[in-house]
Amino acid sequence: MNDQKGSDLVRYQTDGKVGIITVNRPEKLNAISPALMHAWWDRFREADRDPAVSVVVLRSEGRSFCVGFDISGAPPADGHRAYGDDALSKHAMLAEGLDFMLTPWYMAKPVIASVQGHAVGGGCEIAMFCDITIAADDAVFGEPEIRFSDPGPGLVMPWIIGYKRARELAYFGDLIDAEAALRMGMVNRVVPTAELREATLAYARRMALIAPEALAAAKLGINRGADAAGFRSAMMAGLDVVAPVYAAATEAGREFRERAAKDGLKAALTWRRRQFEQ
Repeated sequence: MNDQKGSDLVRYQTDGKVGIITVNRPEKLNAISPALMHAWWDRFREADRDPAVSVVVLRSEGRSFCVGFDISGAPPADGHRAYGDDALSKHAMLAEGLDFMLTPWYMAKPVIASVQGHAVGGGCEIAMFCDITIAADDAVFGEPEIRFSDPGPGLVMPWIIGYKRARELAYFGDLIDAEAALRMGMVNRVVPTAELREATLAYARRMALIAPEALAAAKLGINRGADAAGFRSAMMAGLDVVAPVYAAATEAGREFRERAAKDGLKAALTWRRRQFEQ
């Protein structure tokens, strides 16, 4: 492999015609802080511009792929906007996050997500926005943020697994294991956790045997069809619908935040999860 580049938060390296983006915030389960988001975004752009590669692998260090956006109050990244609590600020914040998550979907090159442990919230959405998802057998997927009144904003799940299944997961915030995700079509294949990295890289190397022009054309053709069917309009409509909820004070959301402030975020998440374990 070639030398790694990029910030310590998100690294980029190449293996032949495969570009590898590695998210590196394992102590926080790769929760997306503002600084991490912008570093990750930069590596997406770098990989897409790299003329030496035709396929991109997205993976993470540690025991979880990504637990979504950091809701612990991390400060804004240097030189980037700090958002307020009013409705317009919440919409702008969510729009930026959605723009980031859509990046692998609209990159010219295929992106393969390599997922272990938790892929929840924004982490689950990013895995779905990637072209291919390979999951370790310990992976779990879902969007539990609706339980504290923060749905979306990347409402891509219905496009991937269908409306009935997406409604059930979106309304309850339940998590599913890798085999269930495979049956639903959320992931392409499941491999033993210990073999995830090598299995993903072998898959990517095989894909990289295809001419890069053909891969790019195939991806663009699929995306053009999705956009013609309303995909991008649906993503923007979803953003506009859910953004006001982030600026609202719901009973469930208020109690969750009060508990998080008093007892810590982990305790608040545990309290809310136990309400659904019946």
